[in-house]
Amino acid sequence: MMRYPYFTRSRCPDGSLAPAPIEYSVQRTVRFDEVDSLEIVWHGHYASYFEDARVALGDYFGIGYSTLYREQIPAPIKQLFVNYHRPLAFAECCRIIARLHWCESARMNISYQILNGQKETVATGFSVQMFTLKTGEYLTRQPDFYADFCQRWKRGQIAPAPSAGE
Repeated sequence: MMRYPYFTRSRCPDGSLAPAPIEYSVQRTVRFDEVDSLEIVWHGHYASYFEDARVALGDYFGIGYSTLYREQIPAPIKQLFVNYHRPLAFAECCRIIARLHWCESARMNISYQILNGQKETVATGFSVQMFTLKTGEYLTRQPDFYADFCQRWKRGQIAPAPSAGE
């Protein structure tokens, strides 16, 4: 796995090593409406590519938007960062990997990597989603459904996701 400068693997409060990140990937093909006059993907679309993988990761592991809606716990994006390495062009296939990193706080730290058809890194980045109340106030501890998920993750009870066209 590629090492990311965005989030480091830390220790849990009990002194044990935090669980390794979990990941999910999706594949997509660049659409015509996503390219600019240079015939490459306009930089603003990379955030939606990250979102494709983030949504799929959440759905697969049961911590996605439908769960957030059901639990009435919004999780807005607090921070988003993109590092562009090389362009993608119209009709090019790519693989977007989202990796959820362990965090004891009431937030989700997710890093991203986009690979082109030659498995070259096109872009990397991260997002931070904060759990809030419907009023917009930040939670000071993880909501119960997410704390339960994290406990299963820490015990090794989260099955790895299938790979998408590695």
